[in-house]
Amino acid sequence: MLILCLPLGLSAEIYIYRDRDGTPMFTDRRDMGPDYTFVGRYGRPTASHACRGVTRAAMDRRALDHLLTIRHYARHHGVDEEMIRAIIMVESCFDRHAVSRVGAQGLMQLMPGTARELGVSNAFDPTENIRGGVTYFARMLERFDHDVTLALAAYNAGPGAVERHGGVPPFAETRQYITRVMEQYRYLRPETGMSLSPPAR
Repeated sequence: MLILCLPLGLSAEIYIYRDRDGTPMFTDRRDMGPDYTFVGRYGRPTASHACRGVTRAAMDRRALDHLLTIRHYARHHGVDEEMIRAIIMVESCFDRHAVSRVGAQGLMQLMPGTARELGVSNAFDPTENIRGGVTYFARMLERFDHDVTLALAAYNAGPGAVERHGGVPPFAETRQYITRVMEQYRYLRPETGMSLSPPAR
């Protein structure tokens, strides 16, 4: 795997497994059980590590490198570019190397299966990742009648969870995620005064 040839970095170790159909799984768990084959480990920072100690000024500087790409794909899909920036801030603090504890990768934290479905061959490439993430978020908006709250819930927990629960799933992580993204969005576009739709929906 190419990823194993990259230089080891700082941070928590990420363990790499393959499931039965060969899909790579990135996790901070040392043991994934008998259904997974251990491949190796890698020192990419987890998403939470990527945000640790990052100041607002530092995150804004990181964002500058990706603004044109965000604008291009946001306009292509008719999505609010500040919403995409807000999602990236919460997902990875604009660290293109971020990997979550469940294996989501890159700026917009794409799961390997989702990345493949979106035609993203390298989720750590910022342009590919943003293209895939914006495409996926646009699909969630369309699926849920352009309800931003439900689209964010689907981005975090999956559209199936939103449909099963008839609205925002009762997961603390998902509800916190929506709140955090909207806080970042209001920071980026304070003039909108945009608020959340009722989480109990």
